[in-house]
Amino acid sequence: MWANTSPSGGLIVCGIRDKGRFEGCLKLSTTQINQREKTGHVFCPDAKIAIKQIRVVNENGVDDFVLLFRVWYNEQIVVRTTAGKVFVRKGDSLCELRPEEIRELQADKGEISFEQQDCGLQFASDFDEQSLNEFVGKVRKARKISDSSRSNEVLVLRHLGKLNSGTFTPNIACALLFAKDPQSIIPGCKVHFQKFDGETEGTGDRYNVVREEMLEGTVPDLILQTEAVLDSQLRTFAPFDAKGKFFPVPEYPKEAWYEVIVNACVHRSYGNGMKNMPIFVKMFDDRLIVESPGPFPPFVTPETIYDVHHPRNPQLMDAMFYLDFVRCAHEGTRRIRDSMANAGLPAAEFVQSQIGYSIVRVTLRNIIKQRRAWIDRDVSHLISEAIAADLSENEKRALNWAAVHQSITISDADKLLDISWQGARKILLGLARKRIFQYIRFRPFTKDLRDPKAFFRLRSNASLPDGAFEQGNVDDVEGPDD
Repeated sequence: MWANTSPSGGLIVCGIRDKGRFEGCLKLSTTQINQREKTGHVFCPDAKIAIKQIRVVNENGVDDFVLLFRVWYNEQIVVRTTAGKVFVRKGDSLCELRPEEIRELQADKGEISFEQQDCGLQFASDFDEQSLNEFVGKVRKARKISDSSRSNEVLVLRHLGKLNSGTFTPNIACALLFAKDPQSIIPGCKVHFQKFDGETEGTGDRYNVVREEMLEGTVPDLILQTEAVLDSQLRTFAPFDAKGKFFPVPEYPKEAWYEVIVNACVHRSYGNGMKNMPIFVKMFDDRLIVESPGPFPPFVTPETIYDVHHPRNPQLMDAMFYLDFVRCAHEGTRRIRDSMANAGLPAAEFVQSQIGYSIVRVTLRNIIKQRRAWIDRDVSHLISEAIAADLSENEKRALNWAAVHQSITISDADKLLDISWQGARKILLGLARKRIFQYIRFRPFTKDLRDPKAFFRLRSNASLPDGAFEQGNVDDVEGPDD
């Protein structure tokens, strides 16, 4: 187990009880001690082990000793018992791996290469010719390869398949990059995007997804599609600078979230054990989460992530370099770190979780609570800077809400601003007096008689709902309303 558990293996103590009390090994005979010290060599010969006798005081207060086994992680091969079984540590448990999980671990350690296995697709009918030609052209230019070389020879040079008797056999990496339907061999080659209303993920009747998309395609396609979706969904704020002018501030720096997406697509596990699992991109009001199947590659931990370069899919990453998606210089995570810091945002969080299988979860957090008084970029285009400069914090928040939701009611403002109903009504009517809002009613104003359909919206020439009209003189309106 310890020989297969990255990054450092672990310790085994012989002579200690579960609750930390020392039973000791003094009562064992020399033969029994020798048997225990030979355990690794007899039952797990590929494990690298060092053994020491450590002096302790046992639970009876007597000088004693325990046997300490230091087991190092074997980064080159999957370590098996003499019975052929493979174990790893997950959480606080010893777990025996299934055959497909063993192959995934072998791929992680470089003992075998999953991405170089035959993908089973026909070349070139099952592949996108334009994408292949673009890649081959870039490789030829970068490597100064003669144009007389055939495309499949260039693909062999970049380890994307094999050439046998003139027939090119594409591998899985080649399919992930250029296949017309990569999901036919890796069903989980997808990105599942979800945007949630609020800061939690609801279920059942409280399921709060406001946008959901399943993105499919090759790895380059997935990156471009996810980039387009996030570009359309992430907000850009427009606070004021010292001179009272708007300047744009993104919710998250693109250098950070784009790199997280690229890493998730390039470094995830595509092996048999996780080939059906998609990448999840979850967007909340206060954070952006990207979950990719598989554990950290060997030697990579949250503590070493900025310094250790160990790609899980080196041929895939090599090809992405020529397609200008990665730099292969292990500076991607550093770009995440630096761009978040430069934006005044919390550091990215990297976590490996065990939920029956391993995932790597990267979380980017914004500072929405500090920015709640800022005007969204789109809203700043609708009003003059001079007017915006005089708005209160609550007026700005109401304005942003109306821009996002196309309208706002007094009840909406009441909940949003956490103020009294009368206070919310006063703010919305004030924005209407300033000619920022239109006050839309469905019945003439009558004191003490509410209009449950009434709402406010940003001033617009758009048509009104059937039966609606704009209240002209806001000062004429007094009394209860929704």
